[in-house]
Amino acid sequence: MSESRPPLPPFTVETAAQKARMAEDAWNSRDPARVALAYTTDSHWRNRAEFLQGRDAIQAFLTRKWSRELDYRLIKEVWAFHGNRIAVRFAYEWRDDGGSWFRSYGNENWEFDEHGLMRLRIASINDLPIAEADRKYHWPLGRRPDDHPTLSALGL
Repeated sequence: MSESRPPLPPFTVETAAQKARMAEDAWNSRDPARVALAYTTDSHWRNRAEFLQGRDAIQAFLTRKWSRELDYRLIKEVWAFHGNRIAVRFAYEWRDDGGSWFRSYGNENWEFDEHGLMRLRIASINDLPIAEADRKYHWPLGRRPDDHPTLSALGL
């Protein structure tokens, strides 16, 4: 029996937004095993200049990522969608172990299988050093509160 991760394609404006929020929530959990379950077992990734294939590689990548990117908080927003594809833009804030803060901006292109699992993720990301006083994400670690401003509302 195949795994299923609704909502399923083809996406509507509502289901694309739901899929993006579900991804945001999972990534904000900073739980590599939980996040990896949203991808096909043979999912292909390009993350910056790193190429990955499969859940085990994704989980290992995320474990490394969140050991370096501390106090990670992320917001995703749908940019476009069609059929089984969604494009999102995102920004996340984090600090390194030396206490320096960053805001990372990027775009992701997602392609889903018929069961709603992501089989392809292409991410382009840039990091901007910021002063701690310039942070915009102040919610407690974990899920972004529903009343927190979106990327567009924050002018990002």
